[in-house]
Amino acid sequence: MTEWLLQLELFWRPALTGALLAILLPLLGLSLRLRQEYWAALAYGQLGAAGALGALALGYPPLLGGLAASLAAAGAKHPLEKRLLTTGLFPLLFVLGWSLCQLLTANLPGVERSGADLFGGQLYFAGVEMLIGATLALVAGGVFLWRKGRDLLLVHLYPAHFQAQGRVAWPVRTGFDLLVAAVLAIAVMSLGVMGAFALIFIPPWLVCAFLPNWRIALIVAPVLSFLAYTLAFTLALFHDQPFGPMLALVLCVMALCLPVAALMRREKDDSDSRCAAE
Repeated sequence: MTEWLLQLELFWRPALTGALLAILLPLLGLSLRLRQEYWAALAYGQLGAAGALGALALGYPPLLGGLAASLAAAGAKHPLEKRLLTTGLFPLLFVLGWSLCQLLTANLPGVERSGADLFGGQLYFAGVEMLIGATLALVAGGVFLWRKGRDLLLVHLYPAHFQAQGRVAWPVRTGFDLLVAAVLAIAVMSLGVMGAFALIFIPPWLVCAFLPNWRIALIVAPVLSFLAYTLAFTLALFHDQPFGPMLALVLCVMALCLPVAALMRREKDDSDSRCAAE
């Protein structure tokens, strides 16, 4: 018990930082899934990591560089879409971010370790500034989805109806893109590129596969994400493992177990129905 309290005292800020992001990321992931833009999460995250490394090499705060790179990519999205197919744009940006990260870590002294941390996650070292960033991200994301979530659905599902109301779609789309880019830049600094992507991809993917109701999905997705995050943080902390890979592993195991559990439940219901019929 004493050891547990000591660990809690040392790591409560990183734990809370990750928990806030674990609640927000799957909510954004649901809208990304609806728009079929999961590659955007990887692209923004990888470019954010490249921007953070570049800022670190120049002596600036890494978070500032990560935000600048991710927001620049989000701002350039719509102009680039006019010249490139959307399906190819985000993979291209992801490859660009990956190549910049690799070149920066290979050629700049002192950056290699930071590059590994950004890809695998460095949640244990998250300080007050990251906690403040995660809190602001959750507040901004919650306000945007509360006030513009319905418009975001209409713009994607019924664009003609949205335009018939005399409303312009680009502020909603661009606002969401900038929000996702900023949140991912913050998430990458603590959860890592793959950890952030796992949270924004896997819980919404599972929820949409089993729950066709959108409002229920908005509740269940962050709950699943928070439970997976809590388990991963506990396992990684007490077994001295890197957090990002542990989080991705827990989410992948959840993704494999839920379909099996659903199939067993379905078979049981079918068996009960047959017994009742007999």
